[in-house]
Amino acid sequence: MNRRTFFTKLAVAAGLAATRWLPGIEHAQTAVAQDNSFPELEWRMVTSWPPLLGNLSFAAQLVAERIAEMTNGKFKITVYPAGELVPALEVMNHVSTGEVEMGHTAAYYYTQLSPANAFGCAIPFGLTAMQQNAWLYEHGGLQMLQAFYEDRFNLIQFPAGNTGVQMGGWFNKEITSLADLAGLRMRTVGLTGRVMAKLGVETVALGGGEIFQALVTGEIDAGEWVGPYDDQKLGLHKAARYYYYPGWWEPCTVTELQISLPAWQSLPQEYQIIVRAAAYEANLITLARYDAGNPAALQQLYDEADITLLAFPQEVLVAAETATFELFEEISASDADFAAILPEWVKFRDSVQAWHGVSELAYLNYSAWSLRTVES
Repeated sequence: MNRRTFFTKLAVAAGLAATRWLPGIEHAQTAVAQDNSFPELEWRMVTSWPPLLGNLSFAAQLVAERIAEMTNGKFKITVYPAGELVPALEVMNHVSTGEVEMGHTAAYYYTQLSPANAFGCAIPFGLTAMQQNAWLYEHGGLQMLQAFYEDRFNLIQFPAGNTGVQMGGWFNKEITSLADLAGLRMRTVGLTGRVMAKLGVETVALGGGEIFQALVTGEIDAGEWVGPYDDQKLGLHKAARYYYYPGWWEPCTVTELQISLPAWQSLPQEYQIIVRAAAYEANLITLARYDAGNPAALQQLYDEADITLLAFPQEVLVAAETATFELFEEISASDADFAAILPEWVKFRDSVQAWHGVSELAYLNYSAWSLRTVES
């Protein structure tokens, strides 16, 4: 077989695989291209991201661009950065009421509306990116969340980005024990804030673009965002010295495309299929961009910035995990939506993490040991 034939067959196989995972996409694109009766639409997408956060704003922009491409320009979406039309942490509110058709945000910003929102985004001591995708796409997680969103918020959502595992954030003092957390003011969001409160931390909810100034002025003593690639762009290494890992509160963080349910239901089926495909692509590509960009960014921070890279003490991790599962019990006692999703989520978490403890962890531990041996 010559190389041209091989690569042609490889491309065809990749296309067929994509079609299996995105049923109807080829038919949808063909129908829209050949039928001039499909409507020309112009929608707005509000986001939680300042423009300088390349990967997060990229995910939102990618969704809009791919929808326009796959509809031959008939369905156009204008993307607005955080604060231009709505505040960074109010995207879901405005999509839910139908004030705007579409948003791109992180659902854990809205746990004050319902703690169950965290399941689609990030849960402390929860799932890694690979595990989260397995839960959403293959274990019924997305169907459960979409039913919940429809009933509670009058919108539909699709995963449309993932940061992968995050860092533990920037601190202006060293954390040597659990006692060092007492009295700290820290920027964090979602259920993490309630866990941190159990550990004596006062939490402050801020958008990404506000963290640097808050650290510089002393409004907060610590703050977490994503990881080296984004944190470097925000300049957080210039505002605090101690950079901690792991981000136990966000083993992965899914950003999502949220669409007003009436607006979604008004779309032709072919447009709905195309929107799903665009979100799916953004979810996978964004994770790849983070995994590609974080290593070099971390190395640059380590080499060039006056920072100290530290692991959280084991005492802190154990206390945080204990507080997390206590919180889950407390929430389940008072919130029916959270209580309905939690058992299936925990069952899947325990199963997949046991498997990855045998497979992924053993391999990564060996690789890390091997790398250190070669370097020494």
